[in-house]
Amino acid sequence: MNSFHYAFKVKDLKSTRQFYVDMLGCKEGRSTETWIDFDFFGHQLSAHISANIPELDYCGLVDGIEVPIPHFGCVLTDDQFEQVQQVFESNNIDFIVKPQVRYKDSVGQQKTMFVLDYSGNPIEFKSMKNESELFSAS
Repeated sequence: MNSFHYAFKVKDLKSTRQFYVDMLGCKEGRSTETWIDFDFFGHQLSAHISANIPELDYCGLVDGIEVPIPHFGCVLTDDQFEQVQQVFESNNIDFIVKPQVRYKDSVGQQKTMFVLDYSGNPIEFKSMKNESELFSAS
């Protein structure tokens, strides 16, 4: 699988490091005084300081659940999903979509959860029951 690169806005680098490095265990890459790269589960995130972070728009409706658009995230193994969930719970991170099973007993069944990073960016973590169904139509 090819890695993706995603650049996004954050309010500051200190809290961004706390969330991605200290909490999630992402390896820090290159950085300057205004941006920082992370290894986000094998993918490159570039966090850039901005004073103009847009408000959330819960215009997405997925399996009856309103989700913020845009958002980014990662498909994890079941063990990784459980570990990340425990990290969030032990750090008192509020879930904007609580950990749950989506599409139960259907093609694409998955665990999913959404949180906000310390700059208010929505992030989805999911784990597929059957990884081969990630791109399957129902």
